[in-house]
Amino acid sequence: MAKPTILIIGHGYVGSELARQLDEEGYLVTAVNRTLDDTPAPFPLVEADVSSLDSLDSLQSAVDWPDWIIHCASSGRGGADAYRSVFLDGIKNIQDVFTETPIILTSSSSVYGQVDGSVVDENSETSPDRETSQILCEAESLVTRQNGIALRLAGIYGPERSVHLKKMLNGTATIESGEVSRYLNQIHRDDAAGAIRHLIGREETDHCGRIFNVSDDEPITMRDCYEKMADIFELPVPPESEPDKNRKRAWTNKIVSNEALKATGWIPNYPSFIDALSGDPRLVPSIRGPLEQD
Repeated sequence: MAKPTILIIGHGYVGSELARQLDEEGYLVTAVNRTLDDTPAPFPLVEADVSSLDSLDSLQSAVDWPDWIIHCASSGRGGADAYRSVFLDGIKNIQDVFTETPIILTSSSSVYGQVDGSVVDENSETSPDRETSQILCEAESLVTRQNGIALRLAGIYGPERSVHLKKMLNGTATIESGEVSRYLNQIHRDDAAGAIRHLIGREETDHCGRIFNVSDDEPITMRDCYEKMADIFELPVPPESEPDKNRKRAWTNKIVSNEALKATGWIPNYPSFIDALSGDPRLVPSIRGPLEQD
């Protein structure tokens, strides 16, 4: 039986890894980016702007009709206007042009605004105080109402990207002061892509129209995270500092449960961030850089 045809909107950090995984498994992959560079790929790379209906109309005539569309386009670190353009306008445009094709949207666990250290699952209240997270909730509703899937990804790390590892290795890390250390919820990039691949590959359709959290098995407090890294790398434990509650990503304290996704048969290759430090040989060297490796 032929593998499904997949259209990936956003050939960025997660999208490029997803395209690689799917292509290796024999899926018919086309990846779309707003702008293209000269990076070669074994599958078609097409230029289109998800926020433009005309651009997607042109895309539709240039590609095979997809069985799944994966929306993992980035807002480019923009604010509410960029989020509205990429996520709300983008989802509406996709649904207008590729009618009835289910969409998998990569959303964010930032939609949970809890600050009490409680466990949150897909039925927990979403009460984000940031407009960007509110926009993500609206985009999720658009997708799930048309039999798509919304994936609330925890903080993504992986080769060449890990804010906590980078701060630890360059000596800028601090631990938030206070009696309670907040939880860090993370997911390795390869596991985030693997979760999407897993859902696409399932013959059952009971997961369509649903929302899933995508997080690893072991959320860790900030204090534990930095203390364990200090032990691993034989570095001093970072000093304390006041929490930055005005940072771009909302300040929250919760444990994101991945039990619903695991119940479908998905298992992360990297069950925790600490496991990945030794389990992924690309991770530490890519953060340190070639001149700082031992």
